[in-house]
Amino acid sequence: MTAAALAAELRLLHDAPEPLILVNVWDVASARVVAALPGCTAIATASHSIAAAHGYDDGEQIPLEVMIDAIARIAAAVDLPVSADLEAGYGDAGTTVRRAIAAGAVGGNIEDAMAPLDHAVAAVEAVVRAGDAEGVPFVLNARTDVFLQPGERSPDEVVAEAVRRGRAFLDAGAACVFVPARLDTVTAARLVDGIGLRKVSVIAVPGGATPSEFGALGVARVSFGPWTQRAALTALADVGADLLAGGPLPAGVRAVS
Repeated sequence: MTAAALAAELRLLHDAPEPLILVNVWDVASARVVAALPGCTAIATASHSIAAAHGYDDGEQIPLEVMIDAIARIAAAVDLPVSADLEAGYGDAGTTVRRAIAAGAVGGNIEDAMAPLDHAVAAVEAVVRAGDAEGVPFVLNARTDVFLQPGERSPDEVVAEAVRRGRAFLDAGAACVFVPARLDTVTAARLVDGIGLRKVSVIAVPGGATPSEFGALGVARVSFGPWTQRAALTALADVGADLLAGGPLPAGVRAVS
């Protein structure tokens, strides 16, 4: 399937009546395992997880070349659309997206880092132009960090600012708006009401609302960020502790890689 066709498929998955559930991956092994699961229709990378796997902190501390290489290896290992977490675009969202497309990604996240709205909108527009220039209708999951960086805003003002930015990003060509936070269902419903049905993307976290609950509210996309890697490493830590204490490998371990 061509990159343009994969991008069109990814966009359809975002526009579908049911939410797109994305189990985030960080390397070829995790991508192949997730891609083989029943019901998996697309792959999403997690920048935090890729950085951690290479020994870097999150927040564009991993060199762009290393990040792009990881994305390329993941995209080459699966036959599904790949959405790449590109953090804040490494200083040039358009150029970074063109490199991600060359690596095999057909969609991705770009975060606003709470830059002035006109600058954030310009980054969205640059991403759309980059996709057009490459002949790939890049599926942008435009992220706003207002819940993570609320400043002096009240809770109601945070929601209002997320809606304001989200609508501006959609107008500039984003496919949906990613609002990372530990959202309850009431707040998620307010975001869907303000930004649009099947236009809001969220992260599911331990102890928070479930993907099914988010889907019932009209959320378009649910991902898990670094939590899938943390789940895998938690299992490794627990098994490793048992093995170091002289115990056996647990029953049911499968050769999945």
